[in-house]
Amino acid sequence: MNGEYIKQFAVAAIIIFLAVGSVGCSSKRKPLVPLPLVDPGATSQAVSWTTQGTQAYQGKQFDEAKQYFEQALGAAPESGQAHYNYALALNALGEAAKARQHFLDAANLAPGDKVIWDSPALAPYGDPETKTRSKDRPYGTKRPTFGGMPRQR
Repeated sequence: MNGEYIKQFAVAAIIIFLAVGSVGCSSKRKPLVPLPLVDPGATSQAVSWTTQGTQAYQGKQFDEAKQYFEQALGAAPESGQAHYNYALALNALGEAAKARQHFLDAANLAPGDKVIWDSPALAPYGDPETKTRSKDRPYGTKRPTFGGMPRQR
């Protein structure tokens, strides 16, 4: 009888260990955050618009963020970070086709920027050398519904 309790205790301990281990080891996806302009040619006005756009984006005011990032992009059109930030705002607003082009422009303009290249926002669009997306759905700010597809508005 004593052996039966030990066996049950061992099984329960293993189940608890696995449950706690899987919860503790699970990693949440990092939230997407706009990037500061680090290009030497970026004007102070472009940096200011980027800062304002970042604040709006983090406040989930995506229309306002899009406007600021668009102004920053106009002032620094060769900045990978400016294209990336603008693409984040477009993507959050559901403008996936425009966002795709700016994500790819960002990757092409900032070939050594690991934040841009490793971004989960860029991953659905595949290799910048290809013209087609690698997945059916872009990375978004909405939680998926049953079946893993984005919610319909």
